[in-house]
Amino acid sequence: MSETRTDVFEKARTHERLEQLRAAREADLLPYFRVLEGPARPVVEMEGAERIMLGSNNYLGLTADERVMRGAADALETYGTGLTGSRLLNGTIPLHLELERELAQWLGTEDALVFTTGHQANLGVLGTILAPGDTVIADSGDHASILDGCLLSRAKLRPFRHNRMEKLEKALDRAQGDGGGVLVVVDGVFSMEGDVAPLPAIADLCASYGARLLVDEAHGSGVLGHRGAGAAELLGIEDRTDLRVGTFSKSLAACGGFVGGPADVIDFLRVQSRAYLFTASAVPAAVGATLAALRILRSDEGPGLLSAVLDNAWALRDGLEELGYCVVQPQQLSGPDAQLDAPGVRDGAIVTPIIPIVVGDDWKAVLLWRALWDAGVFVNTALHPAVPPGGALLRTSVMATHDATTIGRALEIFADVKRSFEAEHGPLPGPGAH
Repeated sequence: MSETRTDVFEKARTHERLEQLRAAREADLLPYFRVLEGPARPVVEMEGAERIMLGSNNYLGLTADERVMRGAADALETYGTGLTGSRLLNGTIPLHLELERELAQWLGTEDALVFTTGHQANLGVLGTILAPGDTVIADSGDHASILDGCLLSRAKLRPFRHNRMEKLEKALDRAQGDGGGVLVVVDGVFSMEGDVAPLPAIADLCASYGARLLVDEAHGSGVLGHRGAGAAELLGIEDRTDLRVGTFSKSLAACGGFVGGPADVIDFLRVQSRAYLFTASAVPAAVGATLAALRILRSDEGPGLLSAVLDNAWALRDGLEELGYCVVQPQQLSGPDAQLDAPGVRDGAIVTPIIPIVVGDDWKAVLLWRALWDAGVFVNTALHPAVPPGGALLRTSVMATHDATTIGRALEIFADVKRSFEAEHGPLPGPGAH
């Protein structure tokens, strides 16, 4: 037996970010794992202080809605705290079946399947549909869960540069010689950048090369389109999208994931997906809350909620740009069937609830986050490798339940912080710098 051994724990003690992590903790500059001390409302209690919440994915503001909480409470009272088994065995309740039926109706798909988490939805779909010998083509900005599902499948992975259609076409062309099936996977709305995928062009390329298309609507469902069904709806390509994956942990106010698509494919996943078969069913309260939130979205109140969150997105984006921050630009909708009269569309352009502020340098981003935190605004921080080197950003996001006064107060804080921050640390990137 060799005397030289490698301790599998060694990486935990020597990884490249260790010193930076220690320094950030010592200076109380760590922007992660901050403690929320109440509901995820527009203004929250965090670590003993009131802060404007601009770092939540609670896009419709439904997590504190009385009807959603009642849905959770009723499910808790009826079915208890947990189901202690998988959907295959003892973990299916009537609420699951109602939710899957109503999800399919909302998406306009033949069937739908509910997973315990959104991450598992991508693992369970990609890891089952794809196999060694197949090819999966993924946008470089896709969710980490998409990448995890691609790796789990052991299919050949061909990434392409974010939203670059010539790069996608080159990947599709090269995949022609790979053998097996080809699946293109993109986010409808990208979680860090906040931009919308050019889905009509992607669907056209998939049709030209005989590839299937999966759109992850995690940040688009409950936000875009007349029904709030996501980017595929807004851009008019629902009938050209083979599978649509999403989550309940954002607009639908709970936790879980789903996939909608052809009935035979969904049934195949129902009996073959390991992430579905070998995971305990979601707690009943989460299923009850999701069903209640979906019903609110599909009711007459839905369009008003969609308009509110997107109006707030425009207000925050425009306000930040006027203050001199480098923020995402409105996107012109593409495609002949795009819903130009959908909530939030202005002069043929859309802004999503995700408004990133480009900072560039990692430490500058952390220091700016801390200045905002101290002034009473919470935002998210994205550093390399979550973003490209030199692309550090603060990710802001709005809810339908933010009011004009709260957004105005937040912009006042952004203005004050920018002045003092730049006086000490130098200029931040300005509008159009990225």
